[in-house]
Amino acid sequence: MTGLVVAMDGPSGSGKSSVSRGAARALGLRYLDTGAMYRAMTWWVLQQGIDPADHATVAARCGEPAIVSGTDPDAPAIHVDGVDVAGPIRQAEVTGAVSAVAAVPEVRARLVALQREIIGTGDIVVEGRDIGSAVWPEAPVKIYLTASAEARARRRSAEVAGSTVEAQQEAMARRDTLDSTRKTDPLSMAVGAIELDTTALTLDEVVAEVLRLVAERRSSGGEREGRADESRSGRDHIRERT
Repeated sequence: MTGLVVAMDGPSGSGKSSVSRGAARALGLRYLDTGAMYRAMTWWVLQQGIDPADHATVAARCGEPAIVSGTDPDAPAIHVDGVDVAGPIRQAEVTGAVSAVAAVPEVRARLVALQREIIGTGDIVVEGRDIGSAVWPEAPVKIYLTASAEARARRRSAEVAGSTVEAQQEAMARRDTLDSTRKTDPLSMAVGAIELDTTALTLDEVVAEVLRLVAERRSSGGEREGRADESRSGRDHIRERT
């Protein structure tokens, strides 16, 4: 699978992290969580006492922190200035501020450059919100994971202590709006991406579907198209954007 890049995009709660790690593990590839990088930047902004809504200050200072991402799907890591922030970046304060920080063009420019450097020559599954559309549009495999609003909220509430499905659904709706309407690299399904609805599928089933799509896209053009037409027959959880 030399040089393979799998771009895995989609909104919060669609299963990107679990699916991407599972696929990377099965394929023997590296794994990159770009969302963790934006969370890491947001954590640093908050630690510095900067208002996330102060885009001018965030833009002026976003080049300061050293952000280092691990690529082991079994032990993903993220450090800021040598500090392990894998836990802190998942706190509610960071979650509530990350969309504002991620909307700053200078932040995106810096982190996209880091992401492209890590992707390098490939052999990696990369998850995020703009991988197939902005970070690595030439990826041979572009997948857009989605799920119903209720399913996404239910999954996320199970991960957050003391949270309810209703509260998570409201929070996700706000973040989806912010992420999909920002001026720089908004959340969207990339041209050529396969949309995979995970609402009614188990994690193992989604990973298996991703592996099938990878094998399909890595095959020759004519053979790939024939298998694609055949395999999509009866698969109402898949569609391709052309």
